[in-house]
Amino acid sequence: MATTTIDLRSDTVTQPTPEMRQSAFEAIVGDDGMGEDPTVTLLEASFAARVGKEAAVFVPSGVMANQIALRILTRPGDTVAAGRRQHVVGYELGAAGRNASIQFQILDDALGTFDLNELVEVLEGDGYHLPSVTALFVENTHMASGGRTWPIEQLRRLPEIAQGRPIHLDGARLFNAEVATGVSAVEICASATTVSACLSKGLSAPVGSVLAGPAELMAEARVERKRLGGAMRQGGIIAAPALLGLNTMVERLAEDHRRAQIIREAVAQRFPDVAASLEGQATNIVVFPHPEVPALLASLASKGILAGPVAPGVVRFVTHRHIDDAMAEQTAEVVLSL
Repeated sequence: MATTTIDLRSDTVTQPTPEMRQSAFEAIVGDDGMGEDPTVTLLEASFAARVGKEAAVFVPSGVMANQIALRILTRPGDTVAAGRRQHVVGYELGAAGRNASIQFQILDDALGTFDLNELVEVLEGDGYHLPSVTALFVENTHMASGGRTWPIEQLRRLPEIAQGRPIHLDGARLFNAEVATGVSAVEICASATTVSACLSKGLSAPVGSVLAGPAELMAEARVERKRLGGAMRQGGIIAAPALLGLNTMVERLAEDHRRAQIIREAVAQRFPDVAASLEGQATNIVVFPHPEVPALLASLASKGILAGPVAPGVVRFVTHRHIDDAMAEQTAEVVLSL
């Protein structure tokens, strides 16, 4: 039995750095529910500037950021166009229907993006007795397809296609997209009305996501945060390490991408029939189909490797700050030995 467990289930398992823990201890705090926590205010301003938006709101989770975006960009009964496998559609336990009373018009996004011509057809549907789409959601990177990124050319076309409809960018792993493509977060987010990013995944903060957009919409977002129970009091204790993650952890994401590629190449070699499905995966997530997922996961676990399913018949490895070169190589060796 392996003595060291290599946890590749998710980048949410990251632990805060010693500097993050110290920053939480030293954070200057106030009542953020009253808008009086200076550390939260600094985090929000820093994130807004980082993504080129007017204002931002700190929230406990990425799911809440997406749910707030739905509530401020739509009305009950609206239809939102989104990819079939986006997080907001399939991985938030039906929260969109519960919290915003909307329905989705879903598009095929098996390879991370959806066909913009298909999107045009969907948006024109209200002229043919089909639901009228009032908002568009995209996810970058796209988790379920293996952390694929949206080409900047496609993102730039979205406002013209949307024709005034608001666009939300679910950027839970936005900075992985920035590092992988070399395109700045500002450029990636330029076409979006609102954008969210998670700071507790690859950036290693203990808690929190941020939602950004026009100041007027962010004022509404604060109201919806309160309604969802997300207003925090002395939030600076968790905002301080989140700010460190934002300021110091982005560039190192390239290491996660490189280590994921080591594992990806081993998967392609061991299971050549899935090699084509791995093409285009270039960040920290390795996703591939397998006919016996429970047995595969059990075999990996017996050798000290923790992975997880992301859909029926689909396996996921996720690299992060706690996976070093030796662990990536060991994982590759285990995969090849299966």
